[in-house]
Amino acid sequence: MADYAHYHALGAGEVDPNEPTLPSSQSTPQQFQHPVAPNPYQQQAHQAPGYGGPQYLGGQHAPPPMTGSPALGYGYAPPQEQGFQAGQAPPSADASLAAQLGGMNLGDGHGTARRKKKDRHAYHNVEPTGSSQAFNGMPAPGTPATQFLNNTAPSFGGQFGSPQGTPQGTPQMANASQFSAPGGSAYGPGASVDQSGISHAANVSAGGSTASPEDLPSVPASRDVVQQHYLKNVYPTFERHVPPPSTVSFVAFDQGNSSPKYTRLTFNNIPSTTEALTATGLSLGMLLQPLAPLQPGEAEIPVLDYGDVGPPRCRRCRAYMNPFMMFRSGGNKFVCNLCSYPNETSPEYFCATSPQGVRVDRDSRPELHRGTVEFVVPKEYWTRDPVGLRWLFLIDVTQEAYNKGFVEAFCEGILVALYGGEDQEKDENGEPKRRIPEGAKVGFVTYDKDIHFYNVNPALDQAQMMIMPDLEDPFVPLSEGLFVDPYESKEVIMSLLTRLPDMFSVIKNPEPALLAALNSALAALEATGGKVVSSCSALPTWGPGRLFMRDDGNHPGGEIDKKLYTTEHPAWKKVAEKMAASGIGADFFLAAPSGGYLDIATIGHVSATTGGETFYYPNFIAPRDSRKLSLEISHAVTRETGFQALMKVRCSNGLQVSAYHGNFIQHTFGADLEIGVIDADKAMGVSFSYDGKLDSKMDAHFQSALLYTTASGQRRVRCSNVIASVTETSKESNNREQGIRECLKFVDQDAVIGMLAKEASTKLATTSSNLKDIRNWLSEKAIDILACHRRHSAQQYPPGQLVMPERLKEFCMYLLGLVKCRAFKGGIENSDRRVYEMRMLRSIGALELSLYLYPRMIPVHNLQPEDGFADAETGHLKMPPSIRTSFSLVEPGGVYLVDNGQQCILWFHSQTSPNLISDLFGADKDSLKSLDAYTSALPMLDTHLNAQVRNIIEFLRTMRGSKGLTIQLARQGIDGAEFDFARMLVEDRNNEAQSYVDWLVHIHKGVQLELSGQRKKEGEETSAAALSNFAGLRPAYCNNLRVEEGEKLGSGMARGPGTLRMPTALALEAHDTRAIVPSPAGITHAAAEEASWGPRYTRGGKGGEALLRSRVRVSPGGLGGILAFGYLGADETDEADEADEADEADEAEEVDRVDRVELGGPSVGPVAVVRVVSAEFHSVDLHIRLQDPLTVPRRVDRGYNTR
Repeated sequence: MADYAHYHALGAGEVDPNEPTLPSSQSTPQQFQHPVAPNPYQQQAHQAPGYGGPQYLGGQHAPPPMTGSPALGYGYAPPQEQGFQAGQAPPSADASLAAQLGGMNLGDGHGTARRKKKDRHAYHNVEPTGSSQAFNGMPAPGTPATQFLNNTAPSFGGQFGSPQGTPQGTPQMANASQFSAPGGSAYGPGASVDQSGISHAANVSAGGSTASPEDLPSVPASRDVVQQHYLKNVYPTFERHVPPPSTVSFVAFDQGNSSPKYTRLTFNNIPSTTEALTATGLSLGMLLQPLAPLQPGEAEIPVLDYGDVGPPRCRRCRAYMNPFMMFRSGGNKFVCNLCSYPNETSPEYFCATSPQGVRVDRDSRPELHRGTVEFVVPKEYWTRDPVGLRWLFLIDVTQEAYNKGFVEAFCEGILVALYGGEDQEKDENGEPKRRIPEGAKVGFVTYDKDIHFYNVNPALDQAQMMIMPDLEDPFVPLSEGLFVDPYESKEVIMSLLTRLPDMFSVIKNPEPALLAALNSALAALEATGGKVVSSCSALPTWGPGRLFMRDDGNHPGGEIDKKLYTTEHPAWKKVAEKMAASGIGADFFLAAPSGGYLDIATIGHVSATTGGETFYYPNFIAPRDSRKLSLEISHAVTRETGFQALMKVRCSNGLQVSAYHGNFIQHTFGADLEIGVIDADKAMGVSFSYDGKLDSKMDAHFQSALLYTTASGQRRVRCSNVIASVTETSKESNNREQGIRECLKFVDQDAVIGMLAKEASTKLATTSSNLKDIRNWLSEKAIDILACHRRHSAQQYPPGQLVMPERLKEFCMYLLGLVKCRAFKGGIENSDRRVYEMRMLRSIGALELSLYLYPRMIPVHNLQPEDGFADAETGHLKMPPSIRTSFSLVEPGGVYLVDNGQQCILWFHSQTSPNLISDLFGADKDSLKSLDAYTSALPMLDTHLNAQVRNIIEFLRTMRGSKGLTIQLARQGIDGAEFDFARMLVEDRNNEAQSYVDWLVHIHKGVQLELSGQRKKEGEETSAAALSNFAGLRPAYCNNLRVEEGEKLGSGMARGPGTLRMPTALALEAHDTRAIVPSPAGITHAAAEEASWGPRYTRGGKGGEALLRSRVRVSPGGLGGILAFGYLGADETDEADEADEADEADEAEEVDRVDRVELGGPSVGPVAVVRVVSAEFHSVDLHIRLQDPLTVPRRVDRGYNTR
């Protein structure tokens, strides 16, 4: 590592770390190569059949050159016009947004006219009689495989200085000795950060939308482009200022600055004053994932033991020794990098220094050149004698659990977690490899109305059951035999778990006593600490702490939902606090009874408080979900886990910790965080504030310290150190504006999104804010950030351009995904799902969050022959490029794999080729209806496509968090999972929120108002109504209402079927109008009312009433429907009524697809709202009076300029 002077030289930011002309970083070591299924065609001396002509996506990698006749696959179609041809350099993904979106004009229509999209097909022709012809486009035997590899890929516009054709894929196994410190290597990838490259601009108008989503910043493209660089290069943690995206697989080389897998700062160049931080619109925060898993090829975290003396620390602030502490007086003193206090070096730690102040033994002491290390701590850090981790499995054996197969599936999952499946790893002696460390022990308890303990002592022939009947004051009836080494008692444990389902097949108690079981677990683990893994499949309605049905599933959002997000039950709160104080954590595996209510807000409070996790299966079906359950239990048991944990974050003088966001207990502000258990998948957010001015001549330092007990029973402290430069931004400085721009160059987008997600989740759970407030707050934050960047930009942009920081190009898309997630979305949502995802957001890391907000979407039908196999040259698995998550990119006959880190869906178009289905699932499957709806994994076949997709799924399994990856079939028009597929298309208008384009229009409008000084802040009356647009709670009439003249009735309401016509004066002023119709009896007028800030429009007199009679015939689930509308005046006769109803049928609008019908939403008085949502039609809101469902004041998007 460079000396302290070198490290300070980077702090001022004078050397451009993104300069592409500087030498590239050292090449990556050989990385781990995931086991890849062999190409089944390699044994046949010929290549695999292709799936039709190549489909080239603009902005993605050029396809590899192929020689000979191309394969025709399952029906030939000519290549599409879009994209670039082989040999042509692709456009730069980091070109300015003005270049990407130059034709975008959402207001006056002066942008480049959009070409009509050519009808695309997936190159699978479904013949009327069913095609079964054999593939005939295969190359001749003996054709070398290298013909199908990308050996002459075009270069990528000079951004990374390396060929773009390097396939994305899994790393290969590396030798740790290859990690030598690079000498003088510079910042490699990343956009140039000169003034011309720090912003993206787009022509955007707030008036309407004529832009194509393809013109907007692409999340898939940004992920794939950066991945190419890190296939051949490591990430040097000290030389790089902005870490790679969290979804990129990379090997980090620790140079004294902690890897971004452990710590991510929102700013890697920090303003010196709080005023300048406010001027950026961003907050200063850090994402922490202290036990994040290492990628194969990365060096292990060093473990240092200083015996009874303990690790060297600062005597004032108690910071641990780290690479940024400076030694003076020949090594007799060291100066703390956090508080600047000069400490005396203890005699046992003394070492002479060089003339530059560097210790002679620096390279042999990991704490002086590694950013993340672990210290073994002496007894003064102990609260009790440390022992190995105790796992206690609480198994629900009630009637509901038995009937749905949950007991059997949970027991099988435990067996796989402890002993592995058929493919279990072997150690050097050929014996099965231990899946939990030595010293860890396991125990088993079952419960229904009673609690049953099991003696699994290895001396027994079979397990002994002991029943504990006292639910009010539970105790442990066993002194020995409850906790055993799982490998010493393997036969007894396997026998017990195999027989458990049958043992309770006759005794079927319907009500579980979960709280009593948790109190028993607390009694068993109180002395040692440990981990509880519990299953539950019904609402715990028996014994102390019994729960009741609090949610009827009919809450559209608002204050009434707040009661359902937390628990007020004192007994559950008490057990959670006791478990955390005793160093006990809890993981829950919850299977709702037929999708019913479980009160996760109360049950999950225990896991959230103790640092555990909740796994939720809203509609558990054993044949489909048992594999996923088994994978998740196995991962929960085998991942790195610590318990009895305390967390502390320290920072430089001038900064202070203002808040923590995550799942833990903090008794008082400033106290250490108490965490019962912490594992490799758990992350938390830390917010910082200024308590003084930072010195721009020094850097800002942050250190996190996690004191915990390992699963093997050793007490350690894991320290992660991260550094950021400081830029002078005080008002007295002549370069304040430039300093703010410098700070914005080094923003970490993943950290910003992660902090916002965790803050929003905490805000919803702990303050009076409701769902609408949270969505408004997120929208306001986006507007603030973009407006602040625009205000301090050195370049002048036209008012119609939306300017985004270079480092936050995809920020708006991720924020829209956050608005659309179940935790914060508008409309009706089951409270269990809301609470589950809200708490999940508080605990997941950057990788899992990024996938959750913007899923990967891979077209399976267009795979190139070499996709999904190891590249012969590099050894990496070649991954196909992912595409944008929009239904507009879905091709007829296409098959798509969509993974959001929580759920992986394999979606089939209704016209999918039978041959493709056979290649994926076997020759006996030739149609969508022949597939088993409960399929969770692909069969192992020797077809090329099957091997490709299995390898791709195996790679995706390595790039996710705690959720197991199994596929779920979604066949168009057949499976209910199709709705989940539609939810994942986050760029479309769905989930009660706008499309990506409309969202940017809304944000741009707010930015324009902010820059002109006309924006009204959150909390003002008009602001709330105006901002309701962004979350999908659209006002009845938008300000871009298309006014149409028509025959006037009375004082202005026009008549005629089909389109609502309103008086011009009212339409131009109103932002929110609704027709309010009183009881049908004695109607004298209908009132159209602008919201509470405007005038009231009332019509009366003869002929003044305008009622809408509506026939609505809808069929959710893709079967289509008819919407018919018409208007009647009060003076019209019954004959006229019948005539208009006939007109309604003539004017009915055919809707090819109705996605769903919702009850609820905004209402006025005793008026219900039925929202009919269609991908083609956007949405139709029918405000129906409950007493008379035929009298319908309506709000309909038809007649608006919404597209």
